[in-house]
Amino acid sequence: MMIHEITQQAGKYKSRKRVGRGHGSGHGKTCGRGHKGAGSRSGYTRRPAFEGGQMPLFRRLPKRGFTNAPFRTHYHVVNVSAIQERFKTGATINAETLAASGLIRDANLPVKILGDGELTIKLDVTVAKCSASALAKIEAAGGSVTIVVRKKWTRPAKPKAAPKAKEESATPAEDAPSEEASADDAPAEDAPAEEAPADDAPAEDAPAEDAPAEEAPADDAPTEDEERKEEGDA
Repeated sequence: MMIHEITQQAGKYKSRKRVGRGHGSGHGKTCGRGHKGAGSRSGYTRRPAFEGGQMPLFRRLPKRGFTNAPFRTHYHVVNVSAIQERFKTGATINAETLAASGLIRDANLPVKILGDGELTIKLDVTVAKCSASALAKIEAAGGSVTIVVRKKWTRPAKPKAAPKAKEESATPAEDAPSEEASADDAPAEDAPAEEAPADDAPAEDAPAEDAPAEEAPADDAPTEDEERKEEGDA
C-alpha cells in the first residue's frame, strides 16, 4: 500500500482539532497548552531551533574543516535529448532560446549541456559548459559549440570623492610678510632725516646758571641742643 492509496480512502485533508470543548474531549480547559508559562499565553512565538534555553543542537555539534558549498556555481542543466525535441535543424542554442522554449527557468544562471539521449540535428550551441559526450554528439551531427565564460558579478567600487579645495584663511599666514612690515623694512631713500637737537637749545631739566643758589646754613647759628640748654639755665 502506498501513501497516495491511503489518502484516497481516508481523505486528503485532516480534520481540525477542536479545543476548549470540555474535559470529555481531551482538549478542554488548557486546550493542550499546559499550565502557566509563555507557551500557555496567546501570541506566543519562538525562533527556529529554540530548545527552551538549553544549548541548541547546532551549537552542540562540532564544526571542523572547510566547505566550498557557499561558493559553488549553479548551472541550468539541459540534455541533448530535450533539445532534440524542442528545436529544429540549424537552430541557435543559448540561455535565452532555452528559456523561451521552457527548458530552463530563466537566463540568469549559466547553462551546461549534457549528453544524455540522441542528437541528429545540426545546432549552433553557445553555452558556459558542455560535457565531453554532448560535445561529441553535437559535432557528429554537424553542429558547433562555443564556450562562453560568464564573469562573476562583483560589487562596483565606490567612486573616490574629489579632494576639497583648501579654503583661504581669513587671517594671513605667519610666514607671509605683512604690508606694514614690508613698508618698515624697506629703506626710505626720499624720507627726510629727523632733525637733530640744536646745541644752543637749553635742556629742559638743566638748572639755569643765573638762578640764585639756596642759602647755606650759617656756621654761627646755635644748634637745637644748645638752645634747650640755654632755656634750662634761664
